[in-house]
Order: sequence, then C-alpha cells, then structure tokens
Amino acid sequence: MNVQAYAAQEAGGKLSPYTYELPAIGKEEVDVKVHYCGLCHSDLSMLNNEWGSTRYPFVPGHEIVGEVVAVGTEVKGLKVGDLVGVGWFSSSCMHCPSCMGGEQHLCGEAQGVIVGRHGGFASHVRAHWSWAIALPEGTDMSKAGPLLCGGATVFNPILNTGVRPTDKVGVIGIGGLGHLALKFLKYWGCEVVAFSSNPAKTEEILAMGATKVVNSRSADSLAAIKGQLNFIINTTNVALDWNAYLSCLAPNGRLHTVGAVLEPMQIPAFSLIGGQKSVSGSPVASPSDMLKMFEFCLRHDIYPEVQEFPMSQINEAIAHLEAGKARYRVVLKND
Repeated sequence: MNVQAYAAQEAGGKLSPYTYELPAIGKEEVDVKVHYCGLCHSDLSMLNNEWGSTRYPFVPGHEIVGEVVAVGTEVKGLKVGDLVGVGWFSSSCMHCPSCMGGEQHLCGEAQGVIVGRHGGFASHVRAHWSWAIALPEGTDMSKAGPLLCGGATVFNPILNTGVRPTDKVGVIGIGGLGHLALKFLKYWGCEVVAFSSNPAKTEEILAMGATKVVNSRSADSLAAIKGQLNFIINTTNVALDWNAYLSCLAPNGRLHTVGAVLEPMQIPAFSLIGGQKSVSGSPVASPSDMLKMFEFCLRHDIYPEVQEFPMSQINEAIAHLEAGKARYRVVLKND
C-alpha cells in the first residue's frame, strides 16, 4: 500500500507531502484509513527531537480515528469497516508480565506510533489489533482523536490511583490535557481546583468543571489552600515550585505528573515525610482502560474542546499550537 503523508526531513522542519510504501500486512496487524488525527504537544517534541528518539523523515500524529481497511489473518475482534482509534502505542509484546496482566502500556517492548515508524498525519496507519481501540457506537469521530492520547493520559491516574468521588483534587495547567482532566473529574464526582496562570481562561475553566480557579503564579493564592487537596495532577511540561504544590496536599495526598517535565523535579524529602505524601507519574492507558474511558465519555457526553484544520494546513495548525492559541486541542481532518 502506498501511503500519502506529511513529513519533516529534519528537526524543527516544515512538513511537506511524503509518500511511502507499507510492506505486506502482518498476521496480527490492521491498516486504518485515517479520518481525523489530533495534534498533540508530544508531536512537537518529537518533531524537534527533544527526546532524542526521532528518525527522519518523520510523520507525526498519534491521536488517530478512522476505519479498518485491512486485517491480518490472526486479528482478533476487528474486521474491515470497523471504526477505531489508535493512540500513542502501535503494539506491545503480548507475553511479558505487564501485557499478561492487562498493563500493555507498561510493556518494555511497546512500540510508539511515531517512534521509529510513521504516524497519523497520513492517509493510513498500521497497528497491532490490540491497540486499535473499537469506538463505541455514537462516538463523534471529529472530536474523539485527542481522547486517544491526551484523554487516556489523564484518565489513567484518575482510574488507577484511588481517586474517590469525595476527594478534593487539583489540576495544574488547563491546556490540552488539563481541560480534559477537569471534565473527567467533574463527572467522577470530585471537587476540582484548577491551577492556571491565565486569568482570561477563568470563565471557560469554571464551565468545564472546576469549582475554583487558583492563580498558580500567586504564592498567597497557593498558601490559601494549604493542606486541602487529596490529589493533584500535573499536566504541564515545565519546572514549577513543586514544594508549593506539595504543601497544598492533605495528609496522605498524592502529586501525580503526566506532563513530560524534562528537568529533574526538586522534591524536598521532609515535604513528603511529614504528611505521608507521595509523588508518582504515569504514561497513557492500557487498551482496556481506554475502552473504559470511551464508555465514561459517552455516558457523560465528554469530548475535548477542539479546533479543526484540514490536513493540508498541517503547518498552520502546528504554528497555531506553538503560539499557544489552541483552545484546547487541534484536530486535523483528512482532505
């Protein structure tokens, strides 16, 4: 199969039309015709080779929704014509303890959709059948793409770290990931405090589920909620005053990061010891948890706030995201 895509030839380069050929499909693989693909900040990090793992030519895109157009002879549970989503991972080994325990996203041999292979800013993408998530009937495909990475990344810790409906929780950074965390936590039943550095977003943040907005640049505002939060999720990728946020936690509270902060996080030991607090992190979700997320989203009509661009305007969409203008996720539609 010849795939029509958009690729960068060098770090930070513009994307231009690029054609490549997929080999014969594997026994457990599916080919997906891309209808929509979200634009994630991780695409920019990979485009700029910030993590040192990018190979060029590079086709970004890992928040893919589309239609199965070909299946291998040993594919389970999917057929041609099914509507699916493909997120950060394209495959895992399916035999290690993590995979056998239902935590395929923790597999040491898991392969990323855009790490060493070409992603979803293209006509087609290939993945192992287990990572092509069947979309529940009624899913709005034009908005579902960002749930495959941004949504799954914040849903995972809500589901798996013991966050309770009676908890008072905080969300640091109300962008692509943070605004989805607000929506999830609202319907989880929590009281939600949003930490934001942009006062212009306040009304939107409240409308999306926050019960209170705290100015993250104000030491006095942070001090005012000292010891009140059971759980804080960080969605930013920048170094912050982590001790200030640890002080906002109640005893036994948890600070959890899903933001890819490149600098070492400065965590004073006594800030943890005194209140028996903890710090943790997680990647995206397993396939089974992604299915739970989609069911939860359909039940409560949860979707990201999206701005749509045609795939042919991919460079304009990237510039829009880089300028901080995305409200709150960018989705590319195949022309």
